[in-house]
Amino acid sequence: MSKNNKKLRLAFMGTPEFSVPILQSLLSFGHDIRAVYTQPPRPAGRGKKDKISPVHCLAELNGLTVKTPHSLKNDGEQQYFEELRLDAAIVVAYGLILPKAFLEAPRLGCINIHASILPRWRGAAPIQRAIMAGDSKTGITIMQMDEQLDTGPMFTRSEVEITDQTTGETLHQLLSNLGADIINTTLNGIDTGALEAIKQPLSGASYASKLSRDDGHIDWNKSALEIEKLVRAYTLARRLGGNRWFKSQNF
Repeated sequence: MSKNNKKLRLAFMGTPEFSVPILQSLLSFGHDIRAVYTQPPRPAGRGKKDKISPVHCLAELNGLTVKTPHSLKNDGEQQYFEELRLDAAIVVAYGLILPKAFLEAPRLGCINIHASILPRWRGAAPIQRAIMAGDSKTGITIMQMDEQLDTGPMFTRSEVEITDQTTGETLHQLLSNLGADIINTTLNGIDTGALEAIKQPLSGASYASKLSRDDGHIDWNKSALEIEKLVRAYTLARRLGGNRWFKSQNF
C-alpha cells in the first residue's frame, strides 16, 4: 500500500444530515471505521416514536459498530475509546463535548470539520448566522480539536461564496459536500506530516449561538433586507421541523 493511499483506523462522531456525506466519503476511500458515535434515538413525528439519527442510519447500513452514549465522561466509555487504538477521530456536528481523555487517545488526535471560516462563527449555528449577518463568503475549516469550543489550530480552510440566492438549505448541502470532498486529502496530509496545524487568528472571532424559535420570528419593523436574510437563513430549519417559525411580531 502506498503512503499516499494509506487507510487509517478511525472513529466517526456525528449526528445530523450534514455529517452523512463526510462519513460516506471516508467509507468510500476505504478507511477502517472502528466505531461510529452519534446521538441516541429521539422521539420524532406525530407518534413520538424513537428515531435514530441520519448518521446512525448510514452506519447500520454499512454494518458499523454504533455507540450512542448520553455522556463521554465515565471511565468505561473512555477506556473503550482508548482500546480502539485509533489513528484519528473525525468529529462533525456530534453534539457532545469530548473530554481530554478522548481528545488525546487517537494517534493524530480528534479532527473537527466545522462549517465556517474560523475564527468567524464558532459554535452551533454557523450556516444560518453567516447568512443572517450578510456575509459574502463562508466555508469549511478542518482543525485539531482542543478542550475549548472551535478554538483549535487549523489544518485547512476552504471558502465558498454566499450570494443573495443562497439559503440555509443550499449552503448546508454545499458545505457538507465540500467537507466530504476535502476530508481524505486533508487526513493524508495530516498523517504524512505534509499539513501542519496553524493557530487561529486572534482577531475576527465571533460566536454562532444555537438557533431558537425566537430567532425565527419576523419583526416587521426591521428592514426588508434584514427580513429577507432571515427567511433565507431559516429555510433549512423550517424543513427540519420548525413549521411554526416566522410568526409575525408588531404587525
